[in-house]
Formats: sequence, C-alpha cells, structure tokens
Amino acid sequence: MLFLRTVLGCAVQACFLLALCGVAMPAVAADADGFETIFAGNDGLKGWHVSAQSGHSNASGKKSGGKWVVEDGAISGSQDIPGNGGIILTDREYGDFEVRLEMKNDFGPDSGLFLRSTEDGRCYQAMIDYHADGNLMGVYGEGLGGNPHLRNFSFLDTVDKIRAQDAPVALPVKPEEWQAFWNPSEWNEVGARIVGNPPTVTTFIRGEKFMEYTDTQKRLPDTGRIGLQVHGGGDFTKQFVRYRNIRVKALGPDAGK
Repeated sequence: MLFLRTVLGCAVQACFLLALCGVAMPAVAADADGFETIFAGNDGLKGWHVSAQSGHSNASGKKSGGKWVVEDGAISGSQDIPGNGGIILTDREYGDFEVRLEMKNDFGPDSGLFLRSTEDGRCYQAMIDYHADGNLMGVYGEGLGGNPHLRNFSFLDTVDKIRAQDAPVALPVKPEEWQAFWNPSEWNEVGARIVGNPPTVTTFIRGEKFMEYTDTQKRLPDTGRIGLQVHGGGDFTKQFVRYRNIRVKALGPDAGK
C-alpha cells in the first residue's frame, strides 16, 4: 500500500511539473480507433458555444441562437422562440478529420452536422434534414450558395419510408430495406469525414458510406469548427434534435495534435 501511494504521488507530481513547464496534457485520451470524445454528456456543454450569427437566428435579430441544453446525457436543441434557430459549435477548430455521433431526433425539425464551420455557419454540411422530403447524410454547401447539394434519397411522409434518387454515390440500402436499417426509436450513428482543401467530404450512416463529394474550388479556410444546427423558420419550439457520444479523429497533418 505504501508503494502504491508513493507511485501515485510521484505521478501527480510529474503531471504538476509538466504543467508548470508548459507541456500540454491531453484532455481526453483517444480510443483504440483514434477517436477523441468531444461530448460525453457528463460535463455540460464544455468545449462548445452557441452562435447566433447565422441566418437561422434572424427571428431574434441574431440575439439568441436557439435553445441548447444537456438532457439525459445528450445535447438537446430546439428553437427558443418560434422561427428562431441557430448553431452550436466546438470551441476548437479542426482541419482534416472524421466525426461520429449518435442521433435520436424528432421527425420534423431540420438540422445538420457542420464541417469546418465559420462562426456565422458557412460550412460543408452533412445533411440531417429529418422531415418529409428531407434527407440524411447528403452533402450541402451551407452559406455557399447551396453548392454542392447532393442526396441519394428523400424521406416520404413518414420516417420509415424513403425514395431513392440519382446521385454520384448510389443508395446503399434499398428503400424496402430502410425500415430494418434505420430504427427511429433508438440511437443511430451517423458520421462524416473531410480531407483536403478543396475538400473531399464522405458521409456515413450506421457504418455504411452514403455520399462522397470532392469540390473543385476552395470555398472555406483550411480549418473550422464542428457544429450542429437547428434550422430557422416555422415553429419548432416543441420538437427537438438530440445528439450524444460525439467523437472526432484528426487525420493527416492534424493527427496527434
């Protein structure tokens, strides 16, 4: 027991000395696949901030960016007043990376996973348009004139029915198989990867690749924030988007930083 106390004491002293010397200690260790958790649900919204600078917050005169809280270990987002949405962004910026998260949204609100976002919400968006005629994990140029705008399916009137659409990446799940593939009553993993600039954006649902797009011009800086969106318009004050277990893996030159 004395030996254990001595070892633990030395470890604490070593960490303290490293901090004094300005050596950065990693906040969260990466998992076996190299992913670092950036939202686990047990530390509030630490590392994230709400932005009211996008057009989705016009209903409040860009004074508030929707309502974002932590409930039951998940980020829950909604409009704070009718028509007023917004975005929640990581404090940290990322270059080349892959992000994975689980979602369990109400079918109705329009949302999105933002890649390399600016503070005013310009980004490459992995679509989470979770409503009739919407789509999951298409690629959209948010604040970039809607360019690109690619999807290989759209929802019909209910979450369990979809129709296939022509796209550079064929729909990997047949429409008749969608109900077995996607269960809206459980948490489902989605993800996206962005590499290079002009970037290649690849999206995934439950581990299956759903879309891939390589841009032909540089539209945004080399680094930006990861973000989640509640769309403005309509009245979605009583319907919610929910995300948890958000993890990121730096790729290329950013790996290990």
